[in-house]
Amino acid sequence: MCPRLNNMEVIEMHRFKVNIENAPAEIRAGLREIEKEYPGRFTDGRSGLELRFEKDLQQPGLAVTKQKNIFVRYHRKTDAFRALGRLLGEEPGNRVNFEETPRFDMIGVMNDVSRNAVIRPGAYLALLRRYALMGLNTAMLYTEDTYEVPGEPFFGYLRGRYSQQELRELDTYASLFGIEMFPCIQTLAHLEEILQWPAFAEYMDTGAVLIAEEKKTYELLQKMIAAASSPFKSKRIHIGMDEAHGIGSGRYRQRHGVKSPFEILNSHLAHVRDICSKLGLKPMIWSDMYFRLGCQSHDYYDPSAKVPPEVARNIPRDIQLVYWDYYHLDKKFYSDFIDRHRALGSEPVMAAGAWTWSRFWAMMSFTFNATDACMAACREKGLREAFMTIWGDSGAECDFFSALPCLQRFAEHAYAGKVDPVRLRENFRGSCGADFDDWVRASEIDAGSLAVNPHSTNGNVSQWLLWQDPFLAIMDPNLEGINLRQHYEKLAHNLALAARKGSAAGRLEFPAAIAAALSLKVNLRRDLAKAYAAGDRARLQRILKTDLAHLRRAVRALWQCHRAMWMETYKPFGWEVIDRRYGGLMARLDSVSARLGDFLAGRIESISELEAKLERVYDFKKGIMPNMGWSRVVTPSTIK
Repeated sequence: MCPRLNNMEVIEMHRFKVNIENAPAEIRAGLREIEKEYPGRFTDGRSGLELRFEKDLQQPGLAVTKQKNIFVRYHRKTDAFRALGRLLGEEPGNRVNFEETPRFDMIGVMNDVSRNAVIRPGAYLALLRRYALMGLNTAMLYTEDTYEVPGEPFFGYLRGRYSQQELRELDTYASLFGIEMFPCIQTLAHLEEILQWPAFAEYMDTGAVLIAEEKKTYELLQKMIAAASSPFKSKRIHIGMDEAHGIGSGRYRQRHGVKSPFEILNSHLAHVRDICSKLGLKPMIWSDMYFRLGCQSHDYYDPSAKVPPEVARNIPRDIQLVYWDYYHLDKKFYSDFIDRHRALGSEPVMAAGAWTWSRFWAMMSFTFNATDACMAACREKGLREAFMTIWGDSGAECDFFSALPCLQRFAEHAYAGKVDPVRLRENFRGSCGADFDDWVRASEIDAGSLAVNPHSTNGNVSQWLLWQDPFLAIMDPNLEGINLRQHYEKLAHNLALAARKGSAAGRLEFPAAIAAALSLKVNLRRDLAKAYAAGDRARLQRILKTDLAHLRRAVRALWQCHRAMWMETYKPFGWEVIDRRYGGLMARLDSVSARLGDFLAGRIESISELEAKLERVYDFKKGIMPNMGWSRVVTPSTIK
């Protein structure tokens, strides 16, 4: 059975007595929610440590004094819950006082809910409680089309969109902990999910980009922005505008002729800014288009990119630019690009990334290294606002809860000059009720530690190993000389043991099931081809009756585990995409079994799929763990 969200693992640690009615009124409701999350950590009896809260600090931060009992002084609600999270994670007997002063005004998180996985409200409440105990004070749901727009039934059609009431309730709940929620939407590109419908054909420039400088476009955007912002108390809004590739090159060009992309972008931004102004909103946008258009390669991170001065002058100063960067491991690079953003005339917001996209479990080591470099640069440069993104590209196959260790490390940077590894683990135990090292170990389904440079690899080995065709294994030539079977057997065993530690750890059943399936699949095609070439019919028979039979059962068990996790964590819409992937894999394994059976029974004379020589399509250096998507490895054909 796959994990449940409620009731964190109860660890034998301090129990606390909190007289909630005597606590400051602003945190009482939040404290009650944390008590329900930790049913074994709070008591009304005599055995617990008395825990008192007082709001008396003049600046953001917290101070905890431990005498006979524990006294928490704080400034913001989020500081109080950060202190509580740290206390919940401490070892028994720890009597050391502590103080923390946040280095950032905004320290937040953005969850992508636009790529199949729309987080159920109940699951998001569980995340908000964890975010609060980490000390995060800002949260966004990235909704391209997955929010209700009154009068537009095809907006988010059959995609699990949030109702206005659902968003309003999430916002109200977040505020219990001092977490500010505000919308994160798109107002130019990344709108292919609505532009696919005939009802929105008139708004299309290209397949994913709205047509700019058209009255009807801004009438639609007025409805979208009003709908997205109305459930939230905050007046901030993220209006997107990233990756508008081909802007002005489609229907716009037919209607308005050829015009500079910079000119179109600034004109469109001015219109959207006016809409936000009328609604009393303070917008921010992703910054990449200005940098992409300023260089010949259209690379966001090209050091030679130059935004023309006349374009920079026309960027509204009341619109914040969000510098997103999930890739660099060098502090100097981040520092240079913070300066480049400031040169455009306003103070940027930093967006780091937990590597959750195009994989099943967050890639920890690369995320940690990139986050360390990013946040060190932000502190050094005095940047005051930052958030971490959790993306779901390639269908959101990843368990978004797997990113919690990444967020904990991110939060530590906000409250400390450097990350203390012992405190990091304690604080994760306090906020998430699970073992930090177990959750980090689960990212080894992508075999990062086997790379030549394990801390700089972002490969998604588990995804392409699982989905690649069992007969036409495109990536197998890149595994020559590498035997991952023992790696996956050991990992599956260790994760299965870790998953038994308690309900929070139960989420590890998912990566354990992945490792179990991969241990049987990783060498399948090579073992079949070797036995077939040698004419070893006995070996082929053993593979058919053992490895292949076990693999088919393991894939079915993984599918069921993944489905159970999904249905508890996300709305059911979007799972049909993942179902088709598992269904395709199971059908192909059935076909492989049938082909082997026919050959061994003499019904066919050969298996041409095993006679085909596999070529090395991608020239990755040995020891590099590639990053490849489902659509490339599932078949050598472009027909999906």
